[in-house]
Amino acid sequence: MDVTPTQGADQLRQYIERIERLEEEKRALMADIRDVYSEAKHSGFDPKTMRQIIKLRAMDTDLLAEQDTLLTTYREALGLD
Repeated sequence: MDVTPTQGADQLRQYIERIERLEEEKRALMADIRDVYSEAKHSGFDPKTMRQIIKLRAMDTDLLAEQDTLLTTYREALGLD
């Protein structure tokens, strides 16, 4: 099936417009996330630590266990425990 230049341009425009809408939604979501971190901070929680916890929760459990083991090994080697 051949695509005419007009069809190609229309299809490209649709892709661009979809991406633009998604980027706008992403900006709105990021603003909402910042607001939640701000609320948490005002409640006495540390946003930096919360970000780390969120990152850890997203990790594979085996990879997380491996990283925990390495971290413990390195801390012990450096006398940090």
